[in-house]
Amino acid sequence: MNDKLIIAGREFGSRLFIGTGKFPSNEVMRRAIVASGAEMVTTAFKRLNTQDSGSENVLDFIPKECLLLPNTSGVRDAEEAVFAAKMNRAALGTEWLKLEIHPDPKYLLPDTRETLKATEELVKLGFKVLPYVQADPVACKQLEELGAVTVMPLAAPIGTNKGIKNEEMLQIIIEQSNVPVVIDAGIGAPSHAARAMEMGADACLINTAIAIAGDPVQMAEAFALSIRAGRQAYLAGLGTTSLTAVATSPLTAFLEEMEN
Repeated sequence: MNDKLIIAGREFGSRLFIGTGKFPSNEVMRRAIVASGAEMVTTAFKRLNTQDSGSENVLDFIPKECLLLPNTSGVRDAEEAVFAAKMNRAALGTEWLKLEIHPDPKYLLPDTRETLKATEELVKLGFKVLPYVQADPVACKQLEELGAVTVMPLAAPIGTNKGIKNEEMLQIIIEQSNVPVVIDAGIGAPSHAARAMEMGADACLINTAIAIAGDPVQMAEAFALSIRAGRQAYLAGLGTTSLTAVATSPLTAFLEEMEN
C-alpha cells in the first residue's frame, strides 16, 4: 500500500513506533527495532550516555535510518520539561520531542495542565512536540491548537499491558483530530494494536509489550504485522455490526423450493 504517515512534513512508511526501555540488553533491543521495521524510536534522555566513552551507549544500537525521538520521562512539571527539552536539543541536535509530564510515580498518568503549558512554550521555541496525554478529547484538541504535531493519548496506564480501556474517548479523539493520533501506553498484545489501527489511529507506540516478551524480536515482528493488518482493515472499511443474525445465503428460499 502506498499509505504513508506524515508528521511535521516527514514521511514514515511504518506506523509502529518503538521504545527502548526494559529490554534484556541493547543488542536485543537493536534486533527488535530492526524486526519491527520502526522508523521512529523513542528513548529517555537520562538513558543516553553522552559523556562516558568507556561504557555502552544506547544510541549506538539504534539503526541510523530511524528518527530518534527523545522524551522527557521523569519530569514533574512544564518548567522541568522545557529544561529537559533544551538539554535534548543541545546534546542530540534534534527538535523532535516526545513530551511526557507525569508527576505521580505510581500510575505515571500525564498532567494535562502542565502538558498544555509546556507544549505552548516548546512550540514557540521551535520544537516538534508529540505530547503524551490522557484520552481526553478536549485536551487533545487544545494540544493540536497549540501546535503539537501529533497527539499521543494513552490506551491504559504505562507498562500495564491492559490494552484499550478507553475506546470511546479514543474514537472521539481520532474522529476530530487534524493531526496524527498515536496510541501510546498500555497496549499489551498485537491484537490490541490491530484494534487501535482498525479504529482509525494513525500509529501505535509500543515498548513494554515487546521488551518483556519471551522473545522480543519475534514479538516486535508480530506487532509490525498486526499494525499493518489493522491499518489495511481500516482502509478497506470494516463491516457493520448487527444485533441479530444476518444470513449469508438465502436458506429459507432454498427450503421452500425443495418443498415445492
